[in-house]
Amino acid sequence: MPKSTSSQAPLRLGIAGLGTVGVGVIKIIQRKANLIAERSGRPVVITAVSARSRDKDRGVDISGYAWEDDPVALALRDDVDVFVELMGGSDGPAKAATEAALAVGKDVVTANKAMLAHHGQMLAEKAEAKGAVLRYEAAVAGGIPVIKALTEGLAGNRIERIAGVMNGTCNYILTRMENEGLTYDEVFAAAKALGYLEADPTLDVGGIDAGHKLALLAAIGFGTQVDFDNMVLEGIERITIEDIRHAADMGYRIKLLGVAQMTGRGLEQRMTPCLVPALSPLGQLENATNMVVLEGDEVGQIVLRGAGAGEGPTASAVMSDVLDIARGIRIPTFGVPAAALEKATPAVAATPAPFYLRMSLLDKPGALAKIAAALGDAGVSIDRMRQYGQDANPEVAPVLIVTDATSRASLDAALEGMKATAVLASEPVAIRIENV
Repeated sequence: MPKSTSSQAPLRLGIAGLGTVGVGVIKIIQRKANLIAERSGRPVVITAVSARSRDKDRGVDISGYAWEDDPVALALRDDVDVFVELMGGSDGPAKAATEAALAVGKDVVTANKAMLAHHGQMLAEKAEAKGAVLRYEAAVAGGIPVIKALTEGLAGNRIERIAGVMNGTCNYILTRMENEGLTYDEVFAAAKALGYLEADPTLDVGGIDAGHKLALLAAIGFGTQVDFDNMVLEGIERITIEDIRHAADMGYRIKLLGVAQMTGRGLEQRMTPCLVPALSPLGQLENATNMVVLEGDEVGQIVLRGAGAGEGPTASAVMSDVLDIARGIRIPTFGVPAAALEKATPAVAATPAPFYLRMSLLDKPGALAKIAAALGDAGVSIDRMRQYGQDANPEVAPVLIVTDATSRASLDAALEGMKATAVLASEPVAIRIENV
């Protein structure tokens, strides 16, 4: 091992999970031992590891580390100070091993957003009861230090809104659809072939993965218990190339956007497709990059942009937590003691916003007037309306409407009223517009 500049005892890691991120962490520690020791004040070493297969060639030398088949046994080893959980999964071995480590007062670093989104409050209470810390920078937005930004950099602010694109796969699909004129199915197949999708693709395209991340940020930002169960989720599966082209025609781009804010109606949390201004920072975000926008009452708007996944960026985030522990920095899991976190009151209705509506109307006299009347009857006013040339069916005319700010309840009432007009050729598409 390279000579350290520190005389303090090494911080000893046990790493469970030797996939992309685990291997990335090993590479950083093996290649940058002196730098890590200089920056943290003590050496950081790996003493033991665990994974599904011992014999797999991972491109790194693990022969110098003890091996444990059982991650729980790894977590309980006497020569492990910090348990690094990189297995994934909301339950099963990851949760069992994390609980085992916390039960004996060991610090835990994890990249497991699903586990924290479902069990974060319980795990935070267990950690703090034993004087341990539970850190998870790598669980949200890859290499972007958004957890540190909320818990440390913006600690003097009242957070007003959190928004962002937090799933690189969805952003990759949407930007390729727009830039290359491809259908959703075509780009989905390409993303799958490139290995961009989770084993269960709905975790990505259904908004679940990104929803887990937003739930963690909301808990920190608003001082509430993690409440993923009340997250409004909608994926990108219904977005068509026509929606993307029409949105661009009006100066917008479509993103899978997470938004969380505390209002008088309660905590709003939603991860849904939205239109954002094309010239905004979010509108200019391309491919698999992530972006998180934080708004504080003192600092205003902060925009964090970077790689949201991958070996290097995510391993970098893991190491930031490891170095904090080595330095003796100990912060409650969600920024304040777990006992002080309040149960969120879910907002019964989202903040009013403009909406994009796309529909196809039958070529009947007064069809457009009937649609406008249905909107008016529901109290929804029209900001812009465009009727395009007839599509492949000469009896159908595509129509695009942008409403003024309205509640979702009023919009739904308008959509129901449209169905009674007998002029719709297909189900209307409604997408919220966010000015971030």
